[in-house]
Amino acid sequence: MSSEQNTTAASNKERAVSFLKQVAGGEVRGAYQKYIHPDFSHHNPYFRGDKDSLMSAMEEDASRNPQKTLEVHRAMEEERIVVVHSHIKQHQEDNGVAVVHMMRFEEGKIIELWDIGQPLPEDSPNENGAF
Repeated sequence: MSSEQNTTAASNKERAVSFLKQVAGGEVRGAYQKYIHPDFSHHNPYFRGDKDSLMSAMEEDASRNPQKTLEVHRAMEEERIVVVHSHIKQHQEDNGVAVVHMMRFEEGKIIELWDIGQPLPEDSPNENGAF
């Protein structure tokens, strides 16, 4: 499949959501093979900025948290940037984290990734909730 066909088969927004769901479901390596550009870089401050470091961390997290869930609340696409706002829980009983992933696409694949997370408190005074 050519790069042009790859970009028209599905929207970048659909690819971004599918990538996140596949990673959350423990299929990290398959998600990387399908959705990550060879020149990928990321901005997570807890890991080196290369593809392999983040993939290894995600695989380790998946093995430690096989019951992880990801619920997408909104996804937006503008040109080559996709933003996904979701609720991630490592275990069913925890409150989880509100997460925003921002991805830049090149040739139908994720070439750059940013992620920001906010742990959800047990008792929040905000009657609107995190989502």
